[in-house]
Amino acid sequence: MIETTGLGDRSYLVTDGDTAAVIDPQRDIDRVLELAREKGVVITHVLETHIHNDYVTGGLELARTVGAEYVVAADDDVRYERRGVVDGDVVDAGPFRFQVMHTPGHTHHHVSYVLQDADGRAVGVFSGGSMLHGTTGRTDLMGAAHTKELTHAQFHSVRRLAAELPDDVEVYPTHGFGSFCAATPASGDTSTLADQRRNNPALTNDETTYVDDLIAGLSAYPAYYAHMGAINAEGPAPVDLSMPEPVDTTEVRSRIDAGEWVVDLRNRTAFAAGHLAGSVGFELSSSFVTYLGCLYAWGAPLTLIGERPDDILNARRELARIGIDNVTGSAVGDVNPIADGSALRSYRVADFADLTEALCAGDLTVLDVRQAGEYEDAHIRNALNIPLHELISRADEVPDGQIWVHCASGYRASIAASIIERPGRTIVLVDDNFGNAAKHDLTAAA
Repeated sequence: MIETTGLGDRSYLVTDGDTAAVIDPQRDIDRVLELAREKGVVITHVLETHIHNDYVTGGLELARTVGAEYVVAADDDVRYERRGVVDGDVVDAGPFRFQVMHTPGHTHHHVSYVLQDADGRAVGVFSGGSMLHGTTGRTDLMGAAHTKELTHAQFHSVRRLAAELPDDVEVYPTHGFGSFCAATPASGDTSTLADQRRNNPALTNDETTYVDDLIAGLSAYPAYYAHMGAINAEGPAPVDLSMPEPVDTTEVRSRIDAGEWVVDLRNRTAFAAGHLAGSVGFELSSSFVTYLGCLYAWGAPLTLIGERPDDILNARRELARIGIDNVTGSAVGDVNPIADGSALRSYRVADFADLTEALCAGDLTVLDVRQAGEYEDAHIRNALNIPLHELISRADEVPDGQIWVHCASGYRASIAASIIERPGRTIVLVDDNFGNAAKHDLTAAA
């Protein structure tokens, strides 16, 4: 398994002897190539379960780099040469093989690959966005007009996998480890068909209940998903993971003044203590790429600020995975060496205990940037709820004056604070777990 924790996905390298196959590789294929070198294997096949909507695939580039056969569902409309497979086809890798099963639901043409050993015994299934660990893939990525049809199809696909595969077959999904492609959060790090029979809603509920519950529970997915399918169908460009061009103080300032994206990767408390006016703070963490992808103006030039060169390189890798390639500059080091002094801004960092005191002391606005469903479960009384992914378009709804910004942990709030900061507003970042708000009697149900 090759984990991509920032996107909640897994890719897989299957080996036997000196032969290997790869399923659903991410765009940064150097990780796959290094693993293959470590194991002393030759990659002969690269397989895609579906045209991905949450990341740019590395499958095409990997297959071309190593001279492997590239396997994609035959009915997927793509702009490159590949082996198109349909239900019942067999991909023979020598010491092992894959039987193709059409498992629509996540997408129309989604396939799963049943891994069989040399004796033809099924030992695993690479289920992509179909059967996940304790859940299934979401079914609304093809558009609202197709959601109900695909949800019914997802139910029957999971039932088919359960009907045709033995209990001891291991389930290897691509999504479900934090990915928004999962309909609901997945459960467990490993799973078998026997486990799924006990806890997968497509197997424990009747069809109507499953369909109604899944559709009712679907929440917003990141805006960048709109671009992934088209990129993957067209054929992604080779990945560039090199260090972006260094830029000096004057150039960074001019880019901010021109309205370009200048992203500060430092810890949120360090950003709050001092940052360039007009820059936006996206602390480099496992959540970085998802939230930046939600807010980024697609195709816009982007400059990165980080404490260390590795921060810049790691951020560029994360961004490349979702097709953000227009990284036009970088500045490394503490913020002060790249600032002109007068352009530095800062704001206070506080917790919910501090908010309790502030509410008693004066006039302020509490801005809650959690999802609407989170807000409905519980929220600060009289708080203004603008989910983070809507904040740029709704920023004018935030009044001037003292603004206390919070989310569930402080991460989304820190991004929001940097977005809404402007003259006339005094920003306070609540860097605290939302569970502590109830302890201070701040919350109310919707």
